[in-house]
Amino acid sequence: MTQQVQVPSTLIIASRESRLAMWQAEHVRDRLAALYPQCQISILGMTTRGDQILDRTLSKVGGKGLFVKELEVAMAEGRADLAVHSLKDVPMDLPEGFALAAVLEREDPRDAFVSNDYASLADLPPGAVVGTSSLRRQALVAARYPHLVIQPLRGNLDTRLGKLDRGEYAAIILAAAGLKRLGLPNRIRSVLEPELSLPAAGQGAMAIEIASGARTDGVDLHALLAPLNHGATEQAVLAERKVSKIFGGSCQIPLAAHAVVLGDSMHLRAMVATPDGKRSAFAELDGPAAQPELLGEQVSKLLEQQDAQAILAVCRQEADLQ
Repeated sequence: MTQQVQVPSTLIIASRESRLAMWQAEHVRDRLAALYPQCQISILGMTTRGDQILDRTLSKVGGKGLFVKELEVAMAEGRADLAVHSLKDVPMDLPEGFALAAVLEREDPRDAFVSNDYASLADLPPGAVVGTSSLRRQALVAARYPHLVIQPLRGNLDTRLGKLDRGEYAAIILAAAGLKRLGLPNRIRSVLEPELSLPAAGQGAMAIEIASGARTDGVDLHALLAPLNHGATEQAVLAERKVSKIFGGSCQIPLAAHAVVLGDSMHLRAMVATPDGKRSAFAELDGPAAQPELLGEQVSKLLEQQDAQAILAVCRQEADLQ
């Protein structure tokens, strides 16, 4: 017998105001509206510090939390009931009183090569400028294509595409998921398979965050959001985020972790590297999907056996010098 869920008369979703973030919030709103038609659902659009600071890379201004703090304040103050995030933007440790209530089914987790003049990274001539906001992508490109020039690329998806179209870059690397969600798959010249560009932990997945005790009417937001949770995606990202957490995952560390769930089993791959791509450690392992965080710990130990901590020490030293 299915437990009856208490449905509130209203729900407010906090979201960043970028086009992609609003698409994600609207997607969650529409899913919830289909489940609970008696509930009036609205979106509170907000600008975060991560959206405002565009002249420096995330690794220099505070990292992932810059995209979620204002949304968490809105929930804590009762101005919003839940927040929708790109999971790769969510810090590994949430503030006390906050929790991820649901992880939605993952979109394409791969990186995408976007260019108006070239079909792939391999086609770029020496000295061509590649834009990326990610130290992970920077390290992976630098390791395979040392003849390319990698420059920081900040801003929302439309801003980044605009910079490419104005000729500031020969090519840029973005998450394929964002382009597909906004109906722009035609901008993708080629996708970078995980074997060549291992994705970031949580890439392609959306998560819903809530604040415990934010509602005083007895509504159980966990139960309300449970139908939106995708079990296999949740298992995969738990394993990925465990690796990232163990190594202090932040925008200052080129770290990748990507898990694939097949039935009851999971395959997890992870990597840490120096920003210049000259030193790296890679590990992969199979394990039971029902124990994702254990698999994350096991893969992390394999990375440590390859001197991952020494690599991370280099990353932190470089970050302190900047």
